[in-house]
Formats: sequence, C-alpha cells, structure tokens
Amino acid sequence: MPVTLITGCSSGIGLALAQAFKQAGHEVWATARKPEDVSRLQAQGFIGRQLDVNDETALTQLASELPHLDILINNAGYGAMGPLLDGGVEGMRRQFETNVFSIVGVTRALFPLLRASRGLVVNIGSVSGVLVTPFAGAYCASKAAVHGLCDALRLELAPFGIRVMEVQPGAIDTHFASNAGREAELVISEQSAWWPLRESIRARANASQNRPTPAATFAGELVKAVLQPKPARLVRIGNGSTVLPLMERLLPKGLLDAVLKKKFGLSRSL
Repeated sequence: MPVTLITGCSSGIGLALAQAFKQAGHEVWATARKPEDVSRLQAQGFIGRQLDVNDETALTQLASELPHLDILINNAGYGAMGPLLDGGVEGMRRQFETNVFSIVGVTRALFPLLRASRGLVVNIGSVSGVLVTPFAGAYCASKAAVHGLCDALRLELAPFGIRVMEVQPGAIDTHFASNAGREAELVISEQSAWWPLRESIRARANASQNRPTPAATFAGELVKAVLQPKPARLVRIGNGSTVLPLMERLLPKGLLDAVLKKKFGLSRSL
C-alpha cells in the first residue's frame, strides 16, 4: 500500500487531501499541531501525528516511525495579511518559517525515505506567488519563494529519482479566509498609516473566498494529477488559478499596478 504523508491536516486543503488519498487506497499519515486535531484525524482512520513543521526533533522522530514513504505533501501554511511595514520583519520571519523554511526542513528529514522509494514531493504554493497583491506582501513573497524552492529541489533531487510537483491553488473553499482575517486584525491599528484603508485590507484577507472551488473538488483533481505515471511539474487548480497568472504575464506592469491600486484604494494620497 502506498504511503502518503501530509502536513497541516487540521482542516481545509490538508484534510481534504488526506480524505482523497485515503479513498484512493493510500495509507495516510496526517499531521497537525494541536492534539485535539490529531485525535480527530485518528478517529477518521488516518495515522495522525502531532507535528510542528519547524521542530527538528519532532521531524526526526516522525521519520523514525514511518515504515516507508512514497509521497510527501508539504501543505502546512497560513496567510499573513496587512501592510508589509506594519507586520515588519518579525511578521515576515513567522510567515517564512511556516510557509518556506518548513518545506526544506520536512523534506530534509524525510529525504532518506523518499530516496529509498524514489518518491514524489508535492509543495503547495499559490497563484499569489505569481500575481502579487497589496496587503498580502509577506504571504505572496513566501509563495514566490516556494516556487523558487520547487525549481531548485526538482533539479537537485533528480539524481535520486525523487520528483517534485508544485501546486498553485486559486480560490479554494477553506478556513484560509477566516484565518487570514484574524491575521489581518492583528496588524490593523489606528496608529497605522494605512488605517484609512482598513476595509481594503480586510477585503484582501477575504479574497480567497471569491467563488471558491470546494476543497474536496480540489483534492480529487490533485490526487489524479499526483497519480499520473509522469506527474506534472506545475499544477494549477481552483477558481482564478489560470486567469490570474495569465493576467500577470500579459498585462503591462503599469496597467496591472493601476488596476490593483484602484481595487485596494491605493490610488489616492493618504
């Protein structure tokens, strides 16, 4: 039976992927940070493990428990919202630790198992790493970094028979927007120079819920893509996942900037 390990399975894309791979006949190791989420995953028939993806000791322990590993899905992540300067360096650091650094840490810890099986690494990025928007700069930058990591890992892991797939979801119906909204509220402040644009910041946090694709639909399509004899290097699934990168590629940069500034209230002086 193929073994698939997925990080960030408490809800949303991670949970939907765990369910879809289990239905496809895989032994699914589903990880989450909170013990109550792990218990819920175990009750659903997954091999649930508590994991902070930035905890090297926990990763070493997890690697020792796995019998083998065919597919690793680096899904854990969140969206930091708000003006870059309000979030500051510490906000950027937290965002990159979870969304970017963890990909290297998790893959490094599980590399011997992936090498033995000549397995597949699937990294969940975002179209936000292609078309960058205001008030989500840290998140967009982290997903652009995921794209760079995927390209480098694809080349560096090739001699070991390990393949790498990057996934760029569009709008998916998950708890991402509500979580992003909470992140935004942490930085929205009357002391901020961007206080007059607070509703635009909130609108950006909720943008992922613009006619979102159901998480189960997303997961089903991704399982099909992963199980192809020759999995694609890049997979885009969900509302906006094709149109937004096309806009970024075809529209003149000045025009795209003007559209985004108008949409988020940045065309006027503050």
